[in-house]
Amino acid sequence: MPEVVLTGAAGRIEGRYSPGKRENAPIALILHPHPRAGGHMNHPVAVQMYHLFMKRGFSTLRFNFRGVGRSQGEFDGGIGELADAATALDWLQATNPTASQCWVAGYSFGAWVSMQLLMRRPETDGFISVSPPANMYDFSFLAPCPASGLFLHGTNDTVTPPVEVERVVTKLRSQKGIVIDYDLIDGATHFWAENLPDVEKHVGQYLDKRLEAEPA
Repeated sequence: MPEVVLTGAAGRIEGRYSPGKRENAPIALILHPHPRAGGHMNHPVAVQMYHLFMKRGFSTLRFNFRGVGRSQGEFDGGIGELADAATALDWLQATNPTASQCWVAGYSFGAWVSMQLLMRRPETDGFISVSPPANMYDFSFLAPCPASGLFLHGTNDTVTPPVEVERVVTKLRSQKGIVIDYDLIDGATHFWAENLPDVEKHVGQYLDKRLEAEPA
């Protein structure tokens, strides 16, 4: 799990990278929760998703947004953080030019940023969106969404009530050409403290299903 240092618009970006074993290994980028709420790349949900992709042979990168950890710069309300994510994906793609697939995954604030990145990268094959804050940020930019993916949410999420996420899912499911999975975990909160095994189970099962249908 070597440390990598990327150069972004705000300066140094601190990351952790695990290369796949195959030359054409698929790639995955993991985005962490809100910097102002203590979010960082070593958050348990971000680390868990990192390992889920890594164990399936992906070249996987997670990183700290600007102003977090040893990444330079200051919080920029999402605009600069999207630029950081684009820089990270550029690096991941340049490091793996023959990658068979490209995935993005994010948790909470990171889910919002990852979905914006997805819209700008139509080559993306899939996404994982855990606890997307659909009541705090506008998700209407997902028109149309270029890839199939999974939304994972908890029934006891009081930060973003499930009904808010369901509106986004319902809208996306009306679109042809993609398939949106929505797993609602009974008893889970926005923070997944007692439900990390559910994240592992549901994200892992979804990845296995997709990779079986479309081998990477």
